[in-house]
Amino acid sequence: MKSVPLKSYPRTQVRRGEVKKLRGSGRVPAIIYGRQAKPQNLEVSAKEFEDLIHHSVSENLLVDLSVESDARAKRLALVQEIQHHPLDGKVLHVDFHEVAENEKVTVQVPVETVGEAAGVKNSGGVLEHILFKLKVRSLPKDLPEQIIIDVSSLELGKAIHIGEIKLSDGVEILGDKNIPVVSVAMPRTEEEEVAATTTEAAAAGDVEMIKEKKEDGEEGAAPAKGEKAPAKGAEKGAAKGAEKAPAAGAKAPAAAEKKPAEKKK
Repeated sequence: MKSVPLKSYPRTQVRRGEVKKLRGSGRVPAIIYGRQAKPQNLEVSAKEFEDLIHHSVSENLLVDLSVESDARAKRLALVQEIQHHPLDGKVLHVDFHEVAENEKVTVQVPVETVGEAAGVKNSGGVLEHILFKLKVRSLPKDLPEQIIIDVSSLELGKAIHIGEIKLSDGVEILGDKNIPVVSVAMPRTEEEEVAATTTEAAAAGDVEMIKEKKEDGEEGAAPAKGEKAPAKGAEKGAAKGAEKAPAAGAKAPAAAEKKPAEKKK
């Protein structure tokens, strides 16, 4: 990756109102950090920085950053993060990561495909782009701006994995080598779509039925609508009475067998 020059200035405005005025004047707040020096607040020209982005294939930029009044003439830095306005896309803030020329760095590099896959052209398959970024490690000058994968020879049911992607010497793609990056799959037929939908609906119904049964069998379940909840201690009283009740066929206590005769008037 070729470095591009960018001029910056020390920044003292850190409060929200001050930063808002700074953006209104055509500057973008930024910060630079790294192991070689303490973090420093900076500001850059919004137009100059946006021009750099527009002329680059991605937001992975390596810059020769010059800071006004700084003892060092230039500081090599990677654009670590760019914050954009959610509506108009304007740059709101930039993070620079200072690096050394002889020190390897790790960055996320975007993946692009070229060509028409044979499995799509000849067999009616669908190209599936699984990973849109890959983690790459190399010296700053060797970093690719993007990874290009030619899918022209990719047949139906086949995939290109991380381990099959070849980059220039000194550039390593990190991650499991068996993970697919792009593949060509057969599109689902209408019958398969209906079957998949039916299966999902049935599975959802099974879950609902199980849930209902569990609720019905739970202790202390709420009474049905219209029923009165049992009085406090009623259940315990009923159980106590059931324990004292005589078994079937047993004689009642003597006191209960004979009733006293009524007196004649």
